[in-house]
Amino acid sequence: MGYEDTPARKSSSLPRSMTDPNMLKFFRGDKNYSSLPFFHKKKKEKRRKDSNQEELAAVSEGILEENNVKTEEEEEEEVDGEEIEETYALAELPHTPLSVMQINKLIENEVLEEAHLNLLALRQEFQQEQEQCGEDSMELAKKEKDLSLLYGELRNKINSLVRDSNSLPNRNKELLVYVSRIIQEEEKRAKDPGGLPGSWMEAWREAVLEGVQAKLKSVHLEQKEKNASWLAVHLGLLGKAIVEDLESVRRHLRWSYPPSFRVFSTYVDSYHKAVGQHLKTVEQQVMELKDLYALLDWIINRYKSERIMGSVSLQPDMKDESTDLQLEENFLKRLKNKYCCRVKADVRSTLDRIITFENEDVWRERRSPDKDDDFLDSPFHMDIWTKVKSFATNSRKIDAELEQKAVCSCLEELKDFPGRFEAEFRRHCSALKPQPLWTEYQITYINSFTSLLQHMEGYRDSCPDQVEKFGREVNGLMDWLIGGLQDHYKEDVKPYLRRMMTRKWLTVDEDFEQLYRRTELLSQHCALMRPPHVQFARELHYYVVKEYIGQLMKNNYSCKNRKHEKAAGKIRRQWDKLVELFENMKSEHDWLHHVGDELSDIIGQKNKADIKNHLKPLVEHYPDFRYFSISHSTV
Repeated sequence: MGYEDTPARKSSSLPRSMTDPNMLKFFRGDKNYSSLPFFHKKKKEKRRKDSNQEELAAVSEGILEENNVKTEEEEEEEVDGEEIEETYALAELPHTPLSVMQINKLIENEVLEEAHLNLLALRQEFQQEQEQCGEDSMELAKKEKDLSLLYGELRNKINSLVRDSNSLPNRNKELLVYVSRIIQEEEKRAKDPGGLPGSWMEAWREAVLEGVQAKLKSVHLEQKEKNASWLAVHLGLLGKAIVEDLESVRRHLRWSYPPSFRVFSTYVDSYHKAVGQHLKTVEQQVMELKDLYALLDWIINRYKSERIMGSVSLQPDMKDESTDLQLEENFLKRLKNKYCCRVKADVRSTLDRIITFENEDVWRERRSPDKDDDFLDSPFHMDIWTKVKSFATNSRKIDAELEQKAVCSCLEELKDFPGRFEAEFRRHCSALKPQPLWTEYQITYINSFTSLLQHMEGYRDSCPDQVEKFGREVNGLMDWLIGGLQDHYKEDVKPYLRRMMTRKWLTVDEDFEQLYRRTELLSQHCALMRPPHVQFARELHYYVVKEYIGQLMKNNYSCKNRKHEKAAGKIRRQWDKLVELFENMKSEHDWLHHVGDELSDIIGQKNKADIKNHLKPLVEHYPDFRYFSISHSTV
């Protein structure tokens, strides 16, 4: 180590350290040295222990549970503990310092007070020789090297003691008093030649941090393959270790330092930093959704709660301390994004299972849909809503930002669901057209996706873009499903409408009855459709009226003699039946109800003048009917 360059003084048992007058003053309790607050504290503790023993002897023989009740000694220690005084008087330095080997031996044996005084004496010699000889002396360079090596050993020893100080508080209690005084003294002499570069106080803080890091590293961490709850267990143990360590600092360790060290605050800050580093390492193993949630909850809520940093046992010292973790920049953002990615994956898995279930349990088995409140319904919209609501509720417990991110992630994954569902429905069920079951399926999914969209509308304020995009996809599916129903109905009634108002029509009701039956079936289907789809009924109502009246606009049939009265009566009767059907369908186009009656009145007139008198209000009320078309029709 380089100590051999300096001749060793005799006696490995350090006899001069015990006989030198300066050393005798040191060990006998020179007034300067005994003024160290530690000595007064030791006497105070001894008196307290004697008093405690007398009190314990007087306690009745009732047995207290060891783990639940503090001993009187512990309580008194917590109440009576005092930090050592800030100021101190340094003992007189030895006239002749010990050899380098002897000082090193003292450091190894943790006789720090004597080692430091001799080291200061050696440093003083070096400074005096430097002033006398200048910078070029070989002997001076050798002594400077020895000083550097000894100071390095002293700092390493102090760092080691500080790192372990909270693990072995009783062993290090006395030593830490000398550690604090050495640090104070070296900070005062920082600009003097012969010392170590760098702040001793900063080195002390780094040693505290290293000790905290070692404590966290020692907390049990199971392999996730062996225990599904590995992270929850580890975080629980981590919180317990933090609280216990800070309790020890508050109750014992801080009394070994003067106030300027801010011991409790330093340990709290070290935990904020070390825990942040530890969680970064743990996070690399966290992949499952439940574990990501647990980690976020621990970081954002539990760490600063009464379970850890807000623990009653750390009060009131924590009152003015920060409770925030020192996390790497963007760590929390990255963790939240990772969580939201798992949320999307979980939602996609749910949607895949829904499509699989519909195929295997409904489409493949050709099973009729279920009903909910008399409406055809598939409950998958409730499954999806429950899933999204669960993510929203649980994420809100962590913070509002995560709730918003999680909901938006759900909606982003939902956006493609209508298109995927339509593709699978076409693939597995197209062969059913035009069977009634196909129509039932169409109505079922119109209802279910309508309900799903209504559920998601509740998140429009927080995720407007995502809701808007999802709404467009749902509306696209609706257009296809509703359009399919409309096209099927129009194709079905087309031949019967085409044969209306022919010669056969006046005497035979077969075509109208076919139209009526198919419209009645459509009305029954509309009764199974949820109210938001009255637009479907409106559009078909308008279509039937337009096609029925359209036949009157054509010159297919002329009513001569008194047949026009018979035709007018027949139109009125048929019209009344159609009006009743569309009222049952809850069509909102009630303005169309009277057009049949007004046309019947026109058809029933005997001369052109009366016909023209009825035409003007009809055209005004129904702009789609042109005066020219009606007046030139042969009625």
